[in-house]
Amino acid sequence: MHNFRKQHSTDTTDTGVEKNDYPRATNGVVFGAIITFLAYFFLMMAFCSPYWIESYEETRSSFKNMGLWQYCFKDFIYPNYQFQRKFTGCHDIFSHEYYVIREWLLPGWLMTVQAFVTLAFIIIFIVLVILALTIIRLPLKGVLQYEWLLVRISFLCTALSSLFMFLAVAIFGGCAYRRDWLMYPKFNVLGWSYALAVVTFMLLALAAIIFRRESKEAYEMRGEQKNLVMQMEMQEPGYHPSRHHHHSQSRSLGYI
Repeated sequence: MHNFRKQHSTDTTDTGVEKNDYPRATNGVVFGAIITFLAYFFLMMAFCSPYWIESYEETRSSFKNMGLWQYCFKDFIYPNYQFQRKFTGCHDIFSHEYYVIREWLLPGWLMTVQAFVTLAFIIIFIVLVILALTIIRLPLKGVLQYEWLLVRISFLCTALSSLFMFLAVAIFGGCAYRRDWLMYPKFNVLGWSYALAVVTFMLLALAAIIFRRESKEAYEMRGEQKNLVMQMEMQEPGYHPSRHHHHSQSRSLGYI
């Protein structure tokens, strides 16, 4: 592969490997990492912002907007609550302010959406850590030897997160206009936070496609990477080849 071509300095032997003479991360891995970071940025905004659905301003509805973790009302009166209490302002779902109507604000399908988005948020953070270590080659020997595994893990995790986000936006979009949830659903429209969630699952799907291709290429190059790690170990001061190494080397040379 063209990304794995190595150049040796003039003061090394044919089998020598300079400290900085090792294959860098491929352009595909870097590009996939950038897309994953953008997806994580959009996911963070969708995760925290309270604009998954909002009311049309001209309707002057008592419901204003909501997110996964927050609702905003203005002089809202819940009809099934026995006391005439008005809810005004923006508060977290789990705050004491919404204690009496929390069961209505947090139906089962919304908790499912919260779970899917939270899982995607955590998984993508882990993927970004793995990709950062892969790109900066830290630790060098471990990354070179197991790069194919790291990229494959990134592929599986981004694909899983994309699936979680797809399920989240599909469930929310399908249930946002239920009449047993927010009153007067025709006054409401899906907001920009929901749109960011849709963009997130698309970006994650694109990153998963890239990592799938890169993991295949890295798997094909795993033997060359392992040999490179062995050459680097042989150049380290105080290197003493093990008996198993002598045996494997003698077998490769055809000795009995």
